[in-house]
Formats: sequence, C-alpha cells, structure tokens
Amino acid sequence: MLRIFKKSYGEKDINFFRYLGRMKIFEQLTYEEMALFKSYFYLREYKMDEVVFFRNDPSNALYLVKSGKVSFSIDVKNGFETMLTLKSGNAFGENALLENGQRLYNAIVISEKSELYVLPKVNIDDILENHVKVKAKMMESLAEIYNDYKLKIFKGYKSSLGIFHLGQVFGN
Repeated sequence: MLRIFKKSYGEKDINFFRYLGRMKIFEQLTYEEMALFKSYFYLREYKMDEVVFFRNDPSNALYLVKSGKVSFSIDVKNGFETMLTLKSGNAFGENALLENGQRLYNAIVISEKSELYVLPKVNIDDILENHVKVKAKMMESLAEIYNDYKLKIFKGYKSSLGIFHLGQVFGN
C-alpha cells in the first residue's frame, strides 16, 4: 500500500512522543502508534504522601511521571521497605498491560507534589485488541522490563551472599 500523505504532528505532539519514547514500554512504537494512546492520557496532580496505589490493588492504569518523585515499597513485617524511587521521565505500573494484573508494591508520592500522566487499562486493552503490531511491540518491551527485573534479583542475590533462597522466588 502506497501512502502519499503521512499524518503530520505539531511541536507539542512531537515533544510528547519524544517523552513517551524515552520509556521502555513505548520505545519501539512509531509516532503514529503512540498517537493511538495520546488522547487517553490524563494528567493528575498528587501531593506529598498521597498513595497512587497499594500492593494487591487491581492494575487499572499505567503511570508516567511528568514531575516529582514516587517511591515504591513492599510490606515487610510491621513496616515498609523502599525498593525504588522514580522521578520525571519514568513509567510504572506496566503490569496494567496484563490481564487481571495486581499491583506488586505500594506507590506513594514523596515530593511536595507530583504530576502523573495516567493511562487507564480499559483504553490500553482497547488499543491492544485492535492493533496487533502495537501489542506485539509493547509485550516485547514488557518482557524486556521483566527480564531486567529478574537480572537485578539475581545480582542482588549474589551480592547478598544468599540471605534469601532463590527457590522462594520461583515458587519451590
């Protein structure tokens, strides 16, 4: 099929697509593919100590950090252990691409305020159902993200001198 006219985008759109392209989950997509998602993102402002989601909540959205910082923690005994802090230009909640996903950690804003782009799961599902190539690219990126997590677990295990048993990680 010959395409004589390609969709053109304004500077604002191109800047948003560049922003998306810096995130692993969107990096393989073309601007035209990213444009499928653009109208579904909404910007939400969070305040210090506001919870984005708790562990075991349903994975109802993908989040992109526009500004501020978000901390990720897990429940350990009577407290929380911080695993990671993300700032502008990072995505989280990628398991919203999976069917019946649940949050694996708590996400809490730790800066005075934070602006997050929110992409609802219902819109993600609709796009992926109707655009198989986009789904394949995003699932490949998701697999790479999860592979990176697994490598970090192995590296942490080796450097911790086996304080936990890897069999626990893999369900043995």
